Amino acid sequence: MCGIVGIVGNKAVSGRLVEALKRLEYRGYDSAGVATIHDGKLDRRRAEGKLVNLETVLSEAPLAGTIGIAHTRWATHGAPTEANAHPHIVDGVAVVHNGIIENFAEIKQALAAEGAVFTTQTDTEVVAQLLAHYRKAGLGRREAMHAMLKRVTGAYALAVIFADDPSTIMAARSGPPLAVGYGDGEMYLGSDAIALGSFTNRIAYLQDGDWAVIGRTSIYVFDHEGNPVERPPQTVTASAFLIDKGNHRHFMEKEIHEQPEAISHTLSHYIDFTDGTIGAFDDTIDFSKLTNLAISACGTAYLAGVTGKYWFERYARLPVEIDVASEFRYREVPLPKTAAALFISQSGETADTLASLRYCKAEGLKIGAVVNVRESTIARESDAIFPILAGPEIGVASTKAFTCQLTVLASLAIRAGRQRGTLTAAEEKELVAHLAEMPRVMSRVLNSIQPQIEGLARELSKFKDVLYLGRGTSYPIAMEGALKLKEISYIHAEGYAAGELKHGPIALIDENMPVIVIAPHDRFFEKTVSNMQEVAARGGRIIFVTDAKGAKASELPTMATIVLPEVDEAIQPMIFSLPIQLLAYHTAVFMGTDVDQPRNLAKSVTVE
Repeated sequence: MCGIVGIVGNKAVSGRLVEALKRLEYRGYDSAGVATIHDGKLDRRRAEGKLVNLETVLSEAPLAGTIGIAHTRWATHGAPTEANAHPHIVDGVAVVHNGIIENFAEIKQALAAEGAVFTTQTDTEVVAQLLAHYRKAGLGRREAMHAMLKRVTGAYALAVIFADDPSTIMAARSGPPLAVGYGDGEMYLGSDAIALGSFTNRIAYLQDGDWAVIGRTSIYVFDHEGNPVERPPQTVTASAFLIDKGNHRHFMEKEIHEQPEAISHTLSHYIDFTDGTIGAFDDTIDFSKLTNLAISACGTAYLAGVTGKYWFERYARLPVEIDVASEFRYREVPLPKTAAALFISQSGETADTLASLRYCKAEGLKIGAVVNVRESTIARESDAIFPILAGPEIGVASTKAFTCQLTVLASLAIRAGRQRGTLTAAEEKELVAHLAEMPRVMSRVLNSIQPQIEGLARELSKFKDVLYLGRGTSYPIAMEGALKLKEISYIHAEGYAAGELKHGPIALIDENMPVIVIAPHDRFFEKTVSNMQEVAARGGRIIFVTDAKGAKASELPTMATIVLPEVDEAIQPMIFSLPIQLLAYHTAVFMGTDVDQPRNLAKSVTVE
């Protein structure tokens, strides 16, 4: 998750920009850079590696100027070199960017055909090239900015300065967050309030689709269509600069909305966007030589593993043995030396998972760790580390770590499929293209469904029991939905495979039983609708989570129908996780529970 900082100031900014970047080092990065305007000209300094390298460059060749933008980059498109480091400058336009421009290849090809010369491997350069293109065509700065935003697709945060305007930064947000700080004769821009903590405690947060024109004493904010909107500043407490909730009520809500950005970060580690393939990462485990794979985890991480089982078996034709770690460790599972074991844990310290890891290691298996904390015990004791790169997750109920775990498992399954010869190069490219669109689709979903979810949560809070149903990869998502609801709202909830409804749970169905059915219009849809008919015939209250095609195909009465975009099966679990997370969150908020620290639960379970 790259870091962005900007200052429209009344004194020199380069040193202060670097100090602000240091507050964003927790996000991770592999290069950094600064650009300023001085005497009507843009200039920049960039360096590979840590910020100390950039400081060295600046000490040898200082940057003057009272306006500037700065960036820490986590490489997505292109290697982590100085040439690919931000800011990018093209004909008097400087740009820094966090996120992924999905249609960069199409735009690059079109601009190159008109004579544009590209000098980097990044997707970000198309933004600078587009802005320069529109300026040459006679558009003003604001008009060029708006035209560029209308043309690019993806999840992004942007900061832009123009050499011919030394008093303005332009910014835009579609997914990754951006905060604007109010100072005394100065204005500031940052990826979050933490970056701005040394400058001001008056912060305004841009919302998805916003773009802004920031001067020394004012800010003008517009929506995606160019209409003026208000984003009033708020006073942020000192503690928020340590762990910041932004403009959210709870960390859980913040982390739900961070998922497009978090998954962009995850994808950047596992995907080579230049050629549309799963890129090079830890290859200690050679999937082509495995006869089977054992997966074990606890709680939400276990449900990520269940989803991963579907992918490994479908895309790589690799049999998967999976169990919760607290059972796996005691079953004395007979595992051949031709197997490998994969352990999933957000913290990397989960006691039962660690014990299962040690059992498999004693059996002579290669061990892989899907973790968020690379320095954790599980990571240290594994042969291969597959980081999820979700960033800090404060809420006890896992949200962004879950979807990042899913993203890693999907990437590993595709990699395994290529190694085992069960996926062709063309199939890999198609699956990778679907993964790459996730941040944009997630942003769209989060922006569109929240009002409906809030109203539905009010109704759901009146019930004492809820069932969740799903087939295929929607089955573990149903179990995850039930887990989320009960752990933060304390409503009893259970998730079932839809086909199991008639084998017992159907006895519970009456008018007091909401049944949440997760059913995208996929190869399982018709059978799931048959299960819905069984619920409807017994007076059950159906909450139908589907896509546009599924909503059109079913005519059953529902308590509510939540319609999501139509996406490929490969990314349905990540997209369909969003409404179940939001539904649990808003139900808990309405009921007044402690959302971030639900009773009896801990973020990291380090005891049996």
